[in-house]
Amino acid sequence: MKIVTLVFVHDDEKVLLGYKKRGFGSGRWNGFGGKVEEGETLEQAAMRELQEESGLVAKSLEYKGEIEFTFVDDNHLMCHIFTTNEVDGEPVESEEMKPQWFAHHEIPYAEMWSDDAVWLPHVLEGKKFKAYFAFDTEVGNTFTSHKIEFIE
Repeated sequence: MKIVTLVFVHDDEKVLLGYKKRGFGSGRWNGFGGKVEEGETLEQAAMRELQEESGLVAKSLEYKGEIEFTFVDDNHLMCHIFTTNEVDGEPVESEEMKPQWFAHHEIPYAEMWSDDAVWLPHVLEGKKFKAYFAFDTEVGNTFTSHKIEFIE
């Protein structure tokens, strides 16, 4: 199982998403993140990936939850979700991601992983959760089952 992180920079009105230009999930909007490297904590990995992909330095992170993803091709991910509204710098395009701000009511869910529409609105409202999504990658961006539990 791969351990990955995902960071969403947001405030009450807008969220920063990155258009993935290459690699896993290319052609979709998402938060910023990636694989946890050996010796890194989840927070260190999340901060590093945010900086590498957007140029932003997080002053703090808030842990929002975890999502276990399974795929038909036996790819198995555990994704740890963070948010922040405190960053230094301005977003800049990297080799991997093109950042863009979206109003909460204009988030391009149709151009994201299909599971994002299920859990991201709750994260942007401040909720914490644990979730599971099974994807049928042979069909494309379709999850075949899911479970989500909100945590107080």
